[in-house]
Amino acid sequence: MAIYHLCIKIISRGKGKSAVAASAYRSGEKIKNEYDGIVHDFTRKGGIAHTEILLPQNAPQEFTNRSVLWNSVEKMEKSKNSQLAREIEVALPKELDREKQINLVREYVKENFVKVGMCADIALHDKNDGNPHCHILLTMRPLNEDTTWGAKSKKEYILDENGEERHSHKQRKYQPRNQTSKCDFKRNFKKNKGIAKLDKRNRKRRKNRKRKYKIHPPTQRKSVINL
Repeated sequence: MAIYHLCIKIISRGKGKSAVAASAYRSGEKIKNEYDGIVHDFTRKGGIAHTEILLPQNAPQEFTNRSVLWNSVEKMEKSKNSQLAREIEVALPKELDREKQINLVREYVKENFVKVGMCADIALHDKNDGNPHCHILLTMRPLNEDTTWGAKSKKEYILDENGEERHSHKQRKYQPRNQTSKCDFKRNFKKNKGIAKLDKRNRKRRKNRKRKYKIHPPTQRKSVINL
């Protein structure tokens, strides 16, 4: 069976990425980005076994065209650091034939994403190297009843009776250790007139730097009287 692999990424304009370019690359098509006028041509890309677009019931039918769908997303987002799409990459069992792999991905996407109002762009890749996998591009905004894009969802934090954010008891909280930095070591060395304070962290450091930090007893000046 296939080794479990699932990777979730955000296609963000702030990182120099484009939803149109991501869709063109994964589907192996030629699509023009109307936002910046760049044409993304990946028609020579190999290993593309299947592509498909799944839409919710209230989505316009022209969104079945990959260019129309993602150019609509690019046009809706105005900010230079907008999050355009969400990508999910999953590995597929190589023991299944092509039809079963496609049905498996289709049912997974419909049940988890399309059912809640997302538009999904599916691209199944297989280079016959024993690593069949699927790229799923999802829209970030929901669709309204009038087939227009709605507002992005916001995080809602669970608060306790005092109005403070409630943390899970399973959440780990790491406390920083009191570590002695190099600057603190030098500062303590000078402050104590050549006698450095040692702890577990800088004992090994002291052994390795004996030549640099030499501990000498304080010298006493002798006064000379000229007769």
